[in-house]
Amino acid sequence: MYYAGIDIGSSYTKAVIIDDDGKRLGAAVAKTGINFDEAAKTLFNEALKKAGLKKDQIAMVVSTGVGRNNCSFAQANKPEISCIAKGSYHLHGASCMVIDIGGQDNKVIKLAADGRQLFFKMNRKCAAGTGSFLEEIAMRLDTGTDKMNKLAAQAGKSVPINSFCTVFAGTEIIHQIRENQDINGIMRGIFESVVKRTLEMAPIDDTVVLSGGAVATNPVLIDLFKEKLEQEVMLLEHPQDVGALGAALYARSLQQGAPDEQK
Repeated sequence: MYYAGIDIGSSYTKAVIIDDDGKRLGAAVAKTGINFDEAAKTLFNEALKKAGLKKDQIAMVVSTGVGRNNCSFAQANKPEISCIAKGSYHLHGASCMVIDIGGQDNKVIKLAADGRQLFFKMNRKCAAGTGSFLEEIAMRLDTGTDKMNKLAAQAGKSVPINSFCTVFAGTEIIHQIRENQDINGIMRGIFESVVKRTLEMAPIDDTVVLSGGAVATNPVLIDLFKEKLEQEVMLLEHPQDVGALGAALYARSLQQGAPDEQK
């Protein structure tokens, strides 16, 4: 039997299809746009095509993410924290601290050795420190995050970004450029501010596994987490769709009537 997970995020929608063994058969990701249900249908169909399957072969679909209640063809939905935790444990299989940097918010989730969630923290107050923050700064500077990564990787040291607000941070960066601060250092400072905001959310006391679209597309973030933390830092496989994978695993658990959905 086959199962699907749809993660409808504020910025991107992700779809993952798995089999009875939890093996990933097909996946797709694209910008969400203004119609959550249409985005979900499009990505589901694309993932089906990649898996070589048809809709009637999917035993259950579970949705997650900010648009989880807008997926018309899902039989159930689950909170994104639960799905990220489940997907992360499936990939890592041990106790860890999950750091997920999404388009609109960041999450820190502590998992026990058996996969149980011990606690989580979520930043919802401001877009600063999220994937949207990086995209907004890139647009403000008329560049791309790929170029920002290249410049940041060349920096000897960071130029600190002190503003918490995304709008004020953009103004601060423009001021630094006008003052002829090192552009590579400014770029590194932008990424460092994301790491700093995230690490302020909760104490990190176990192996760190990274997920989310921001770490999937910004390698400098991974380097900075490794630099700032004493614990081992690992990038999960296909980090952008870990939540969608977790939703597909929930679909399998629900279909099979598993007594403990978290494991």
